[in-house]
Amino acid sequence: MEKTSLGPRPYMTTMPAVLVGSNVNGKPNYMTVAWAGVACMEPPMIAVAINKARYTEKGILENKTFSVNIPSAKDAVVMDHCGMVSGTKVDKSAFFGTFYGKLRTAPMIDDFPVNVECELRHTLELGSHHLHVGEIVDVHVANECLIGGVPDSGKIDPIVFSGQNYCHIGEVIGKAFSIGKGYRT
Repeated sequence: MEKTSLGPRPYMTTMPAVLVGSNVNGKPNYMTVAWAGVACMEPPMIAVAINKARYTEKGILENKTFSVNIPSAKDAVVMDHCGMVSGTKVDKSAFFGTFYGKLRTAPMIDDFPVNVECELRHTLELGSHHLHVGEIVDVHVANECLIGGVPDSGKIDPIVFSGQNYCHIGEVIGKAFSIGKGYRT
């Protein structure tokens, strides 16, 4: 397979598209983020990379809490809009129903199927961005997106950011930690 060098850049072919929530000056605010992922299994932690100039950043540092809200594909337009306007100029909490869980300072979007409530554990200075690592305090999932008590990505229909596009998750190609058993050298 022939390759072309693109130089050093933070390129991953796909990333989850989520909205990170924080209270800024006592009011809920949300921003669109694609640089998010699992950081640790035990204790359960999630990491989000946020530009230091972002309004939501203030709330994370102020309260030491944040939320990661996973939208469905039907929410793509409002999710993208939240990434195009600043909370300094637009009250993005007006776009959603907001609820709070155990932490009381990590606003979550009621209309989204999955909400992850996090307490800030580490902030790493990385240049233009901070990497915030939050310990997961609770995960809230819409009942209609559960099968046998487990979240089902087909029912959630999460948004994937790829290149400059939002996409659906594709079809299942095999069970993880299982299909590899058929590999032969």
